[in-house]
Amino acid sequence: MWSRLKPLLLLLPLGGCGFTPLYGQSGDSTVAAKLDTIQVQNIPERTGQMLRLALETQLHADGAPTEQIYSLAVSYGLGAANVAEQQDSSYTRERFSGTAHWALTPVGAPGRPLAQGTVTTQDALNVINEQYFALQLETTTVQQQVANQLAAQITAQVAAYFKTHPNS
Repeated sequence: MWSRLKPLLLLLPLGGCGFTPLYGQSGDSTVAAKLDTIQVQNIPERTGQMLRLALETQLHADGAPTEQIYSLAVSYGLGAANVAEQQDSSYTRERFSGTAHWALTPVGAPGRPLAQGTVTTQDALNVINEQYFALQLETTTVQQQVANQLAAQITAQVAAYFKTHPNS
């Protein structure tokens, strides 16, 4: 029983130190409201659209924004590298690296970024020979996971900006 209570006891000091969620349930409602006013610009390519949809899902808790005050521009690159090379020059693993540069600007003033940043993440998949369909499905899944991870990082960085600049 003690081993199950230990992790919970470690969380108790967080309540007294002023720890609060950045946004979302029981978080700062003004940050969540500002996230809901961000228009996400188009991102080229299929993987870019995956990232755009992930961003819209994470930024807009109540669906599409009714008022667009900010614009989020994202440039996105996804690379793949073969790893775990075999003696016959085949490989058994593929690593995907995603990088996104983002800039938050007021709508109508794209030359003046309020905040900007770069996020990166990696994921990988196992390559199974002669299983083309399964490999295509797994590749799409990993691409979506990379997009979701990058969107979560961008959302957290934008939310942190709004938390530290409440009058923006």
